[in-house]
Amino acid sequence: QVQLVESGGGLVQAGGSLRLSCAASGLTFGSYAMGWYRQAPGKERDVVAAVSSSGSTYYANSVKGRFTISRDNGKNTVYLQMNSLKPEDTAVYYCAADKRFSVVFTTPLYWGQGTQVTVSS
Repeated sequence: QVQLVESGGGLVQAGGSLRLSCAASGLTFGSYAMGWYRQAPGKERDVVAAVSSSGSTYYANSVKGRFTISRDNGKNTVYLQMNSLKPEDTAVYYCAADKRFSVVFTTPLYWGQGTQVTVSS
């Protein structure tokens, strides 16, 4: 049974930083592309960043230069370092996994339960 468990969310002031973690189990982590999505109230869930099994990365334009996705295959964990946070970054952040990098952007197979990030102005 595949499980993705996010942690690290919370309340932070604008300009601050948070690091989200997603611990994966039940899959061969190193073979999977991993992604971070977010969903703000009343909005669709959108991809924020993704990393392939070989380490290639993708970032949404809205977070380029501020967020960094990384993975530690030894710990079966993917991270999202978020710097220079803005109130518009407030959302529930979800971890996702799929064997195909091209699919992790759209309809990944596995999802975590989400963690709330709130950025106050």
